[in-house]
Parts: sequence; C-alpha cells; structure tokens
Amino acid sequence: MTLVKEAPARPAGKRRPAAPAAGRRGRRRENLAGYLFMSPWIAGFLLLTAGPMIASLYYAFTSYNLFTPPKWVGLDNFTTMFQDPRWQKSVEVTLKYVVVATPLKLLLALGVALLLAQRRRGQGLYRAAFYMPSLIGASVSVGFVWRALFSDDAIVDRGQKILGVDVGGWIGNPDYVLYALVALSIWQFGAPMVIFLAGLKQVPRELYEAAEVDGAGPVRRFWNITLPMISPVLFFNVLLESIHAFQVFGSAYVVSDTRCGPADATLVYTCYLYQKGFKEAQMGFASAMAWTLVLAVGLVTAVLFRSQKKWVHYEEAGK
Repeated sequence: MTLVKEAPARPAGKRRPAAPAAGRRGRRRENLAGYLFMSPWIAGFLLLTAGPMIASLYYAFTSYNLFTPPKWVGLDNFTTMFQDPRWQKSVEVTLKYVVVATPLKLLLALGVALLLAQRRRGQGLYRAAFYMPSLIGASVSVGFVWRALFSDDAIVDRGQKILGVDVGGWIGNPDYVLYALVALSIWQFGAPMVIFLAGLKQVPRELYEAAEVDGAGPVRRFWNITLPMISPVLFFNVLLESIHAFQVFGSAYVVSDTRCGPADATLVYTCYLYQKGFKEAQMGFASAMAWTLVLAVGLVTAVLFRSQKKWVHYEEAGK
C-alpha cells in the first residue's frame, strides 16, 4: 500500500508573493533608466538629423531663399535642376571622381594590407604610419598643404620637369586638378587598409598550406583563396568608400580655393549644392539637389547589395 504525503497547509493570512508584478515594475524602472540615458541622443537625432531632413524635404518643393517664407512650387526645382548645365557638369565630375578614386584607393589599401599581414619587425609602427593620413586627411590644413604641393613651381611641378613632363601645376590646369583630389583621396587609404587587414587575419592558414601542397602559386592562392575569403570585407569597403566619394566636399572646396574650379573642373556635386544653398541663397533648389543625391546613393547601394549574391561569399550561407 502506497502512502500519499499530503502537502503542508499554508498558514492562514500568508499569501504567495506577487513575483510577476514585481518583475514588471523592475523592468519598467530599467526601461525608464535606459530611456533617460538615451534621451540626449534621441533629442540630438530629432533636432539635428530627423527634423532638418523633414524640413529639407519640404523645402525641396518650395522656393525658399532663407529671408522670405517658402513658397510652394511643386516639382519646379527638380525640373530646373535637370536642365541646369552646371548641375549636369557637377554630376559628370562627381561620377568621374567616384569611378577613378574609389578603385585606386581600395587597390592600394588591399596591397598594403597584404604586406602588413605578414609578420615582420616594427609591424605596429608601420600600421600606425599608414593609418595616420586617414585621421588628418579630411582637415582643412591638409587641403592647403595639398594645394601648395600641386601649385605652379611646387614640388610636384618640379618633379615632373625632372622627368621631362612640363604641364605646370595641377591646381591651375583644368585637365589635371581633379586628379589632385584623387591623389588626396588615395593618400587616405588607412581606414580601408585596417578593415582589409582584419579580414586577412580571419583567413585560415590551413587553406594556404593545402594550396601550396597542391602546387598553387602566390597569384593563384590570392585569386582562389584570399579574395573569396575576404569578399564580405571587400564588399563593405566598396560600399563605404563609394558613399564617401559621392559626398566629397572639403578637399574640393579647399584645394580649389573655394571656387570649385578652374573652369568647374572640381565642381563636385556637394560643392555646387553649397554654392546654390549658401552663396546664392537658393535653399529650395539646394534641398532638391540634396534629396536627389540621397536617392542616387540609395540606388547605388541597392545595386551593390543586389550584385553581392554573385561575388560575395559568406561562410554561413555555405558558399
């Protein structure tokens, strides 16, 4: 016969503690504390980012000069913009800059990263030295130095003459001044180099050893092992540097002595946007330009994400 032990009776007047209710109150306090810590960022985002973006979207459909109330004009700003020869010139200059500067910058960054991925004495010093231009390259002072280097009878001009090339300073030559900006962009290869270096460190050494046993040379190992393994990092760098290239402004503005010239040779998109918005006080037109740039960058981003299925290999996807 099995004896069933009865549960002890709960003393009268003693209730089970309301644990769920207390837990909910604790979570509310934690959420409130989290929102309080986030409130400076939320306020900054609403006042300095989201608010101006919404306002500029409205101004894009108005005639607004900063001094009189905006007047609704519909799509007139966009129609005028597409027919503007200087706007078309700014698009041409920007596309040329993006197509030339971005690949060269990434090629140099990847090449230096491959060299620094090998163990050598003073490796940390080399990494810091190559990364330093990325920290100071966007400063106004570097723009003035770059302008001095590529002016008439400066270091670059004298070096060209030694090699038998006499084209004068690049800054005053409409055919070469854009390449001075490209050179400045390439010089700032440190940030993508560090990202490439991190990706190279994740490639298993066993793959290279197995390829060497099979007789694969350096070029074949790079093409069949290194590139596929770092393709996600390469995609990230291509995306990031392309977006940065479309937004170039400071270097073009300073190197060209605020003229974005000569002959509009450095009239990048953002430089023309600045001229229309702040020099000519056509803020409605400038807002339309800004949102067109946003849509263009979004389209380029979508194309890159769409194309990654063909050349980017993710380990989780089993590729």
